Amino acid sequence: MPLETTPESPVPVRTVLRMVGDWIGRLGRIWVEGQIAELTRRGGTAFLTLRDPVAAVSVRVVCPRAVLDASGPAPAEGARVVVWARPDFSTARGSFSLAALEIRAVGIGELLARLERLREALAAEGLFAPERKRRLPFLPGTVGLICGRDSAAERDVQRNASRRWPAVRFRVEECAVQGTYAVAEVTAALQRLDADPAVAVIVIARGGGSLEDLLPFSDESLVRAVAAAGTPVVSAIGHEQDVPLLDLVADVRASTPTDAARRVVPDVGEQLAMIRDLRGRLRRSLTGRLDREAAWLTGMRSRPALASPLREIDRRQEQVTALAERARRCLRSLLDRAADDVSHTRGRLLALSPAATMRRGYAIVLRDPATVVRSAAEVAAGEELTIRFTEDQLSVTARDRRQTGRDQAS
Repeated sequence: MPLETTPESPVPVRTVLRMVGDWIGRLGRIWVEGQIAELTRRGGTAFLTLRDPVAAVSVRVVCPRAVLDASGPAPAEGARVVVWARPDFSTARGSFSLAALEIRAVGIGELLARLERLREALAAEGLFAPERKRRLPFLPGTVGLICGRDSAAERDVQRNASRRWPAVRFRVEECAVQGTYAVAEVTAALQRLDADPAVAVIVIARGGGSLEDLLPFSDESLVRAVAAAGTPVVSAIGHEQDVPLLDLVADVRASTPTDAARRVVPDVGEQLAMIRDLRGRLRRSLTGRLDREAAWLTGMRSRPALASPLREIDRRQEQVTALAERARRCLRSLLDRAADDVSHTRGRLLALSPAATMRRGYAIVLRDPATVVRSAAEVAAGEELTIRFTEDQLSVTARDRRQTGRDQAS
């Protein structure tokens, strides 16, 4: 039941601490998982500081030395353990601790099983999807490097990157890369580098080690921090066979720190050789193009129309003269045929003309200028008639009609 207190009737400290101890005592025995941050042996008692693997909290654990040694082999600092303990609150000192009854080291098989479950969960969220990974910049202005303090990985990355591209610049964040504080320090360094606009790519590098040494790089909070970073991240943890979860979420996985240096900056020698090769290809392409154009110009200049323009004019003039002569001959032939046709028609007209008949002694008798008399029966006595000859005509008056010999015979 909660205490009813007032400023006039407070309770002493001992009462509060005793009640807190009673409340904690009701929790009972529990299994607790954590990482041993500190381990001290004093006589027959062992004192441990058990740190949470994710959050920055810890608890003091007290156990008999026999309990610690019974786990065989006895765990050391940095080991992950599960503890069967009873919560204990010291009323005299006002401190909380766990009284360990059994300590078990977390085995490799169990660690791998936990990592596999975490990997599957993160993969289901899409954190390892290839489409979310970004390409590294071709030539980063500043490379952010997260590594251990005075580590071989730092020297490998800087030395190999400077050998490939001497002008490369680094911003190095040294932090713990194993142990209790590795996750928090690596995450903080990542966030600082990601907030720097001058940093174009971030390399997280660490040399090889055991599975327990590389566990911080499979921590869920660090993996999510890398996935949320706006700057491309290169993971260079351990050796080729080491695959922490950080390798899966990073934009680029490097097998070693040396390989990370090769991936983040280009090789100046290779780039110069590529430039020379491209310039050579460009020169050969332009030379070939110019040679083809020069050959085309030579061929065009060798053509008769360009080699001797006056010759072409003379040839055209000859064609015009030949065509004109041909037209003249055709016209002359047409005129000759037309003249022959006219002569033939004129001859036929002269042969069929009454004037030709009249020149042989015939004449035409006309009653009026438009009516020809064809028979004497058509003319009455005393009628005025006109007789037309070839050259002139004569006016006569009809007197009587006489029959020809054919009429008399009939």
